[in-house]
Amino acid sequence: MPLRLGILGGTFDPVHLGHLRAAEEAMEFLGLDQICFVPVALPPHKLEKNIVSFESRWRMLQLAINGNPRFCLSDMELRLPGKSYTVNSLKNFGKENPGTELFFLVGYDAFFEMDTWYEYKKIFALADIVVLCRPECRQDEILEFATGKVSGLYEAVPGTGRIGHPELCSIYNLLNTRMDISSTRIRELAAQRRSIRYLVPDSVWSYIAENALYQKGSGGPVNFELARNGDG
Repeated sequence: MPLRLGILGGTFDPVHLGHLRAAEEAMEFLGLDQICFVPVALPPHKLEKNIVSFESRWRMLQLAINGNPRFCLSDMELRLPGKSYTVNSLKNFGKENPGTELFFLVGYDAFFEMDTWYEYKKIFALADIVVLCRPECRQDEILEFATGKVSGLYEAVPGTGRIGHPELCSIYNLLNTRMDISSTRIRELAAQRRSIRYLVPDSVWSYIAENALYQKGSGGPVNFELARNGDG
């Protein structure tokens, strides 16, 4: 029986409880065997922004997922030569894990921007798309995007939360627990030397404090202008 592998990419600057809870719920809802967190080097939509080093974000993810054997971590984006995009990462996941069924997790807002991603239509042939939704999300909006931007053959499967296609991969809308936590807000609080406890795992909170990440003049944020690109 093929492994069912969820893939959650992002900058994770820093990883927070919202990321972890969304992954846990997706794993339960879809019966996934494992979810792999994939930190990107530098998303193209954030070229003008500062991010902490890949090493720091990797370490925070290690600390965050420690203790959950069904969460894993991949350096796929770091290993890919040249520019790295979601479509290339998914191709490589498929090559490195033959027979594995891939599920690509994406936030609701990001899903509706996928038509701006590099070779985005190919993504829908490489992995099932799991849209992490908020309470106000509507499946008909997801279906409208899929039929208009990807293929007119997509159809909602009643009572399943799934949008199917005769040839391409499925799209799932997952109504996950709403947690109004953002990495941007966490960075702002840390820069002001205010508490970020209970927004991130305690181990991540300690790492940020010990290394003075996100504090101006502390050597925290680093501009990776020459880093590779990735999206999502």
